[in-house]
Amino acid sequence: MAKLNFINLKTGIFCLFYTFLTSCSSDNNTTFQSSEENIEITDTTEEEIEESAYDTTKKLVGELGNVTIYNQELITDHYILVNDAAANSVYLMDKNADLIYQWPLGERIIGNDVLLLDDGTLLASLESDNTEFAFGGQGGIIQIINKSGDALWNFEYSNTEHRFHHDVELLPNGNILAIAWEKMTAEEAISNGYQLNNDIYPESIIEINPTTNEIVWEWHSKNHLIQNLDDTKLNFGNIEDNPQLINLNYVEAANGNIMHANGISYDDVNDLIFLSVNYYSEVWVIDHSTNAEETTSHSGGNFNRGGDLVYRFGNPTVQNDNITERLFVNNHYPNLFEQGKILVYTNGGDLEQSTVYEFQLPTELSQNSIPTITTPEILWSFTNSELYSPKVSGAVRLPNGNTLITEGDFGIWEVTQQNEVVWKFSAQGFFWRAYHYAKDDPAIIALDL
Repeated sequence: MAKLNFINLKTGIFCLFYTFLTSCSSDNNTTFQSSEENIEITDTTEEEIEESAYDTTKKLVGELGNVTIYNQELITDHYILVNDAAANSVYLMDKNADLIYQWPLGERIIGNDVLLLDDGTLLASLESDNTEFAFGGQGGIIQIINKSGDALWNFEYSNTEHRFHHDVELLPNGNILAIAWEKMTAEEAISNGYQLNNDIYPESIIEINPTTNEIVWEWHSKNHLIQNLDDTKLNFGNIEDNPQLINLNYVEAANGNIMHANGISYDDVNDLIFLSVNYYSEVWVIDHSTNAEETTSHSGGNFNRGGDLVYRFGNPTVQNDNITERLFVNNHYPNLFEQGKILVYTNGGDLEQSTVYEFQLPTELSQNSIPTITTPEILWSFTNSELYSPKVSGAVRLPNGNTLITEGDFGIWEVTQQNEVVWKFSAQGFFWRAYHYAKDDPAIIALDL
């Protein structure tokens, strides 16, 4: 979908010449149209001319792209960390789209997520050479990178059997969670009840201690499957009655990429992991308190579910429920921004319409509950006819209550709780996520800019 980055020059000249007859004000509400279209010039009334005089919309051309400010009073001056996969660039910018700092990556290629840590270093997912796992979001290497671009720590998890991808999460104890594909051969997949005769690559989660380079905890989705196609194979059962298990045959993928997880977050109060699973259009919740034996089983841990799903939401059709409302059509970034609340960006897929949701999670998640397909309470949502990216993207809540939305193939929006668009950034690029950093944030102070 094409996007406007600046005012059509011909229309601008016309407006300057006929100021006393016409109005060229921009719409500054949530129905703002930014895609290219034929602009119709019509006569305006005196009232419309008078109203246009109070239009406070500002358009700026910064070093990194174009900015539209719709309501300056509702914007907080802060920095934004941008991961642009198209340019293989990680940079810090201000609200005028001017460059504050750009990290020298050299020959390294970002594998999607890059975070700025409190000590001013980057925690970065990077690409390794691996033709076995050639799906979008490929990673394979995790590094901690200093301001000068030096790798202070390097960990590679990429071979013919497994590969890191997409997202990483720093835990309070200093360990690092990462998503990884792992290979199941066609023979193994069929024995587990898979519908096609090909290799598949289900998801796993690995926790690494960066001090020792040891994998200290792991979870594998292949231990928690169910299928209802063949009662002579493993995992046969009733899908509707087992929401804690993963329907192996929900996605039919000849390339074997059947789940495609793309985002991970951690709840340190309940010791839970939230995993965004794009092809299932769901968020899965996993008990991190389990030990090595429990995580492969169906019992144990704080929730006594072992490695089975504690909770899931977004798409009840995975449980053959076509009555309960489906919220997600593909999704990214399960952002736990405060206890019990989560932001999720649903891309929209064939709907060609993205939506950002804020949910209140069920209180049962702090108890020993079994999973259900109950939809969490929607506290807030935002969509717009111009908000659509079929890939990547995400949303973060700002200190002033606004939400910073990354539209992957366009740029960034800032919207209020009343759904007023107050700021936009657009540029040529492919934007994984954007993260907010106040100017007095420890990470910014540590950079000594």
